Amino acid sequence: MPVLGSPLCAAALLAFVVSSVSVSLLIRSLQLGANKGNVTKGTAEDQDLAWRRSALLHQLNERRKEIIPLLSARGSEKKMLAESRYFPQQHQSFSAMFDYNLWNEITDGSRRMLMDEMDCDSLVGVQTGNVLGSGYTKLVLKVVLREDQPVALKFVNEQGNDMEKCLQDFGDPGGCLELVAYKLKKEIVLLQRLKHPNIIKLRGHCMEEPGQGLERDGGGGRVTAILEQGYPLQMIQLLQSPWEERFRVCLGLVRLLHFLSRSPLGSVGLLDFQPRQFVLVSGELKLTDLDDASVEETPCRSDGDCLLQFPHRNFTLPCSAAGVCRDLNQKRNLYNAYRYFFTYLLPHQAPPGLTHLVDHIMNSTGELRADINQTLGSFEEILLLYKSGLHLDNLPPSIIRDYTVMRGLATAGDVEYRCWPSFSPRGCVLAVHSAPEGMALCSAHPQCTSFSLSGETTWSGHLLASFRSGFSHLLPDGRSEVYLRRAKASEQSGV
Repeated sequence: MPVLGSPLCAAALLAFVVSSVSVSLLIRSLQLGANKGNVTKGTAEDQDLAWRRSALLHQLNERRKEIIPLLSARGSEKKMLAESRYFPQQHQSFSAMFDYNLWNEITDGSRRMLMDEMDCDSLVGVQTGNVLGSGYTKLVLKVVLREDQPVALKFVNEQGNDMEKCLQDFGDPGGCLELVAYKLKKEIVLLQRLKHPNIIKLRGHCMEEPGQGLERDGGGGRVTAILEQGYPLQMIQLLQSPWEERFRVCLGLVRLLHFLSRSPLGSVGLLDFQPRQFVLVSGELKLTDLDDASVEETPCRSDGDCLLQFPHRNFTLPCSAAGVCRDLNQKRNLYNAYRYFFTYLLPHQAPPGLTHLVDHIMNSTGELRADINQTLGSFEEILLLYKSGLHLDNLPPSIIRDYTVMRGLATAGDVEYRCWPSFSPRGCVLAVHSAPEGMALCSAHPQCTSFSLSGETTWSGHLLASFRSGFSHLLPDGRSEVYLRRAKASEQSGV
């Protein structure tokens, strides 16, 4: 970030940026309406073309208005700018105090927003990979940059539905590219403003100058967001994964929604809340699609104006004294988390000692009786109990006597069996808090004769235990421990 010499200098730069944006609006208006004065007496076709250009300009202005509030300054900086003679009163109706640096970087992508981020130069020599996702507006590619850096590139889908509809409505390829690209520009701004472990990391962006790449008719250059690489959330696969992994996804989602409820921009609502808006990065859930996020509060005069409607449920929220629906964004996000994630991922095969807490979460969120703070508290309580093993206090002490432990050894020639859900598709690999929990699980499987702990752990610190029905012999391994079930010892060969 540049270092400013004085508050007046900052105000002057800010006023310049606001003026620049105003000029850009005027220039675009002149580009689209260049022939408007000549078609008054023209044919019906000319008049239709003029109407289309005017309608497209209106749409462009509306998209810009969506981005303006996301660029607002805060606190003392806003007060200083408002009082400065360098920020005239007429500009204040246009913008609520820009972050001039962020706006400049969005509109001039040839420079890095931060020293360690990527720009257009980073895309030279890129190795194109597979398509990670595509939608009405955007296309995401998996690529490898120089120095073998894997990233995801997101840009406008020029064969997508949004572009196709715009061309049908307005017939202006350059203007339509600019209009559709505003969703991506908005997303870049939000990714700069909203930093959280469960939001995809923006590594940088590139905005080509007009005339670079494909030639454009009056529009801006192509915009590309450079993101950390994630993989689309596959709900079918997630449903088949161990409960610990499913809980991790739900926990990450709740932590994200807690952050969004009190973000630097205020309460953020996810208007298009779908599993497809998320990806997994090393098992961690991350929000990757923010173009439909809203920081607007819903105005109201009475509680009747604060209706939350879902396919099978409706909720009425209170209208606050300030004339806005209280916690509407937060409650909408939370109920969508319940119906798209919690319902499918949370209850099934939850550890017996935690089911009462899981049931409480399901009931309180399904009826919207809890807010996001209470819901996060419930999730963190489950995490604490799960990681500490306090939910296992009902394990019988006598179970330890049923097993013989052989440290510094590993099995070979294993006879595997499958269990579900397993961390391995070829055998039975489960997460356990400690060896006694592994003993309890092995005793519950009729085919289990032994299991091993190698020290490998999951994200929660749980040990990965490999269960088997037999093995041929033992080998030295300083990291491994083999627990042999005594009642099944006679069934082992080579022991």
